[in-house]
Amino acid sequence: MKKKKVAKILALLLATTMMIAGCGGNGDGGSSESSSQSANESSEAPQENGSEEAEGGEESTTPADEGGEAAAGEPIKNLNTWASVSGGDLSTLILQHSEGTDVATVGGNCLSPLLEFDNYGSLVPAVAKEWGTEDEGQTWTFKLRDDIVYVDVNGNELGKCTAQDWITSLEWILNFHKNGGLNTSMPVSTIAGAQEYYDYTKNLSEEEAKTMDNSKFLEMVGIEAPDDYTLIYHCLDKVAYFDTLATGACLYPMPQGMIDKVGVDGVVGISNEDYWYSGPYRLTTFVPNNERVYTRNESYWDKDCTLFDTVTVKMIESGDRDDELWETGEVDHTELSTAKLTTILNDPSNQWNGNLAETRVAKFSYALLFNYYKLDKDGNPDENWNKAVANDAFRLSLYWGLDLSNIWYLTNQVNPLSLENLAYSSQNLGVFSDGKDYVNRVIELLDIPEGDGTKPRRYNQEKGEQYKQQAMEELGAEGVTFPIQIDYFIKAGDQTALDSATIYKETFEALGTDYVNFNINTYVSSAADEVRKPQLQSFDVIGWGADFGDISNFVNQGFYNDDAAIYSVERFNLDDVTDAHAIEQWEEYTRLGRLANAETGDKDKRLEAFAQAEAYLVNNAMVIPWNYSVKWQLTKVNDYSKMYAAYGISDIVYKNWETSTVPYTAEDYERFKAEYEAGGK
Repeated sequence: MKKKKVAKILALLLATTMMIAGCGGNGDGGSSESSSQSANESSEAPQENGSEEAEGGEESTTPADEGGEAAAGEPIKNLNTWASVSGGDLSTLILQHSEGTDVATVGGNCLSPLLEFDNYGSLVPAVAKEWGTEDEGQTWTFKLRDDIVYVDVNGNELGKCTAQDWITSLEWILNFHKNGGLNTSMPVSTIAGAQEYYDYTKNLSEEEAKTMDNSKFLEMVGIEAPDDYTLIYHCLDKVAYFDTLATGACLYPMPQGMIDKVGVDGVVGISNEDYWYSGPYRLTTFVPNNERVYTRNESYWDKDCTLFDTVTVKMIESGDRDDELWETGEVDHTELSTAKLTTILNDPSNQWNGNLAETRVAKFSYALLFNYYKLDKDGNPDENWNKAVANDAFRLSLYWGLDLSNIWYLTNQVNPLSLENLAYSSQNLGVFSDGKDYVNRVIELLDIPEGDGTKPRRYNQEKGEQYKQQAMEELGAEGVTFPIQIDYFIKAGDQTALDSATIYKETFEALGTDYVNFNINTYVSSAADEVRKPQLQSFDVIGWGADFGDISNFVNQGFYNDDAAIYSVERFNLDDVTDAHAIEQWEEYTRLGRLANAETGDKDKRLEAFAQAEAYLVNNAMVIPWNYSVKWQLTKVNDYSKMYAAYGISDIVYKNWETSTVPYTAEDYERFKAEYEAGGK
């Protein structure tokens, strides 16, 4: 790397360190697991990351020459990457039965969707060679390829992929006793009869629902297949964005032959040996909590694409384990922990000093999600917390009074303010006709001043203190005792997670230990089973990535009394809430959100209605926007070559990736970015 480049980054680091030091943090913890989680169980931040050991042995970890370009590398043939199992490994391989990134990675790589993206976010054909609407979005027709086949784990052909597989899939999703409400929010809000069929199956016995044929489904739901290679969806209204659903889980196929083989009760727990594959890869090895190996599917329809011969995913539990694997040449990508990045930056002679590159902004929007009905370890309601979290002033004291600088610093100590997130929804998901991003409109509706670039825009110590005093007075009158206990959970034995949790503790307790006490608790293997299901956490910080190109992806997840609202059911626990004021607020938010969903004729009116709903949510601190994900990395993968979009799961498919057996330099990444922004390939 040129010395002026090193000096520039070091200057940024020094300035940032001085800024953080003024906030009371030491900044030497690792990446925060909570704020680097994917949107949804893992659906909580991207858990799988491109990386690889090149065939060239030591060549795969040869750094850039001091002050020069990296030697030209060969494309990687056998990719090695990693994924986090800090919250427990896969509970299912079925894409339709999960809303998490980890399962989406399996589905995206092992099944072929109707449509996918190029690296500029444009929809392109996949199984559907043609698609469109002739009535402004009321009806959508997809013309399918006739050469898509399913194979078994060994590559043996099992049968053709036809339009019937999308009918089977949608019936499975909407059948309450088969799928439990997962991935229903999109179809019930767009497809005619979907909500009615879901309600119908919910009122059946489990046996009736699982053994019924498709006749009632086809009678009630707006989907049809006039022939094997034509698929038609009938929408509730004009849904101009419906084709964007074709990149998400709710419009992926499910072969009836696979269900017949393992039985309805065997689908959710299906093994990789019994799975039917139509995507670019077969999951040939699946060792829970250890390793997954994807092998190229020779029967894959896209003969012109670039695929790896194998993709080996190493499962890691610690947030800095990927750094160690990079050093030993076992992976070709690492998202650097704070400690590792600091070491490299502070030593110009470090072998990786010339290879530092910033990641692209991930599509996920991270938010703090309160548990509105917390239980104690004995299963009894935690009345002290439940009263506190239902109180507006308490939530607003956190919203205004928490200085998140140190927490962002855990992920990106060079430029922590680049992580600042003020809205609930993600960027680039909705754009008004005048070109304004939807998120910017939401921010206009929030009572947040313009920033000066030196501290978080939302942080206001005086406001936080005012709301603290108001909360203590109001809650004290209700019998709440102080300090309020905040329970936060990390995986036992994960030092990086502990370092991050320590920064969280410092950040929260800066409000005053007379007010809150932040408890760092641990679970053994599964956050879902050991923490969220027994409702022990005070809050989660997770990221959500949209499944299709509409703001309803985010807004709908918090609807009150809605089985399809994944946040309400799994995070907020709203069904258990008894506080009248909290219920009233969530009902009002739901009313505003449903009004937005009902606005289908005018895109700008629809976006404005969603913005009003989201502003209500955030202004009342019912959730607290937390961060975006922008990290520093060492890599042999050109992120700008990957399929990319603000929604869907195409971006986690190992297809058409540009790679090098020699690590890319900082200059390489600057060039990649410049060429990309200029429209070059």
